[in-house]
Amino acid sequence: MAVNSDRGAVGIGVAFQKGVHQGTTHHERKIAMANQLDGKRVAVLVANGFEQVEMTEPRKALDQAGAKTTLISIEGGQVRGMHHDKSGDEFPVEKTIDSVSANDYDALLLPGGVANPDTLRINQKAVAFVKAIADAGKPIAAICHGPWTLVEAGVVKGRTLTSWPSLKTDIRNAGGTWVDEEVHNDHGLITSRKPDDIPAFNRKLIEEFAEGRHGKDFSAGAKERGGVGGAR
Repeated sequence: MAVNSDRGAVGIGVAFQKGVHQGTTHHERKIAMANQLDGKRVAVLVANGFEQVEMTEPRKALDQAGAKTTLISIEGGQVRGMHHDKSGDEFPVEKTIDSVSANDYDALLLPGGVANPDTLRINQKAVAFVKAIADAGKPIAAICHGPWTLVEAGVVKGRTLTSWPSLKTDIRNAGGTWVDEEVHNDHGLITSRKPDDIPAFNRKLIEEFAEGRHGKDFSAGAKERGGVGGAR
């Protein structure tokens, strides 16, 4: 499935064109859009210091598409976002990493922010959770610094992805291919660079989350399909 990086389409609407007939009414199209992810369970994994807009906007798009999202963190209580280098809002943690299993979710969202993935990648349970989601072939969307946790989980080898530019060397050292793109999809691994990319990121993650599993063993999947990084 080819990557759609058309800036002219705003929000998540383009993702719903597939399967919606031109002859349907506006009301029918709205129902189809709202039900695109009906029944899909999406884990949103963060620690303190996540980039707030990279959690709230994709999560809102997922919820509007009918997904059941769960905010997961290292500890219970509240988790605080950031507006770049300024403190953001607190959000209630719905599940702790100790209480969840990869089997409970159909997809994973990893927002960015510098401190957030730096905390997640030294937490063994968080890393194991991410790896289990990936190894099951479930789609993962990561933006900005979010792919740091993917590097730690060992699931970027043989994959092509984008990120905040400072992660380029880490991704390459982990065996991945880094590209400078608004959004890149490698067989259900959806990545973007920064908050400005969120509209394209949302469109693509909705589409890929709706598609579901992309094959067994996420980390080895690209090689099994005959090459590195081809977006479907």
